[in-house]
Amino acid sequence: MKIIEELRTFVIDNFLFGQPDGSLSDETSFLESGIIDSTGLLELIAFVERTYEIRLADAELIPDNLDSLAKLTAFIGRKLARSGRQPLCA
Repeated sequence: MKIIEELRTFVIDNFLFGQPDGSLSDETSFLESGIIDSTGLLELIAFVERTYEIRLADAELIPDNLDSLAKLTAFIGRKLARSGRQPLCA
């Protein structure tokens, strides 16, 4: 499964209660749209670290990296590439 689809499934299942309502595009801001709050962001970070076996440094916890499916997918791809691992169909 592509990274973006894994992330989409996680967000829908955990924050939209399994009900995709069409409002979650690749570019939708999690915070501005109210999909994910600060507590949810911690859940998302834990999911990313566990699923992709990467560690997120405090300095990386910024909206440019985490605030949409597209941004998060690109960020994960960069982290995996830096670690020498290939992204699984980013």
